[in-house]
Amino acid sequence: MKNLIGLSLALLLVLSGCFSTPAREVTNICHLLDEKVSWYQAAKKSEAKWLVPMHLQLAIIYQESHFSSNAKPPRNKIFGVIPGLRSSSSYGFTQAKKETWEWYQLKTGNNLASRSNFADSIDFVGWYVNQSEKRSNISRTDAYNQYLAYHEGQNGFNNKTYQKKPWLLEIANKVNNKSNDYKRQLSQCRAQLDSNRVWSFF
Repeated sequence: MKNLIGLSLALLLVLSGCFSTPAREVTNICHLLDEKVSWYQAAKKSEAKWLVPMHLQLAIIYQESHFSSNAKPPRNKIFGVIPGLRSSSSYGFTQAKKETWEWYQLKTGNNLASRSNFADSIDFVGWYVNQSEKRSNISRTDAYNQYLAYHEGQNGFNNKTYQKKPWLLEIANKVNNKSNDYKRQLSQCRAQLDSNRVWSFF
């Protein structure tokens, strides 16, 4: 009996590594930001700070994690069945790798920033897009090329590594389309979102 219980527990642990983090399906960004008032305030702050359109930043986060705070890459499979190590250190809303996040912390002085915190994450996206404008000469309003630089890194973008990845070009198109959708939606609801307030209790 003990062996059976032990085997069942081990099986549950193995299977738990196969499950991915639930993601939000966001057809209309207005609905999400009306529910998550603090997220809207953080997005608005990042937009003003980095001069990067909110809709572009949100489209990148949607593509990377579907607004899941603890999203992770899937595990590689050993023998096609047993979950092994993850393919990278990407994590959180932005799927930023550990070393890229540490670069952001160093350059911004935001040493306590967390990849699972939305305000920190959208600030990271604004900062990264700003870096891509400086290092790769990509307009801060160009969602297509900004996503390519986000995925490949500025050096990769400058070396045109994306040209050998047709699947990535398709994703960049999706990000561009999502950015345009969010831009249109936000134009219809920003006044309402601006009227919302974050209530704090001390």
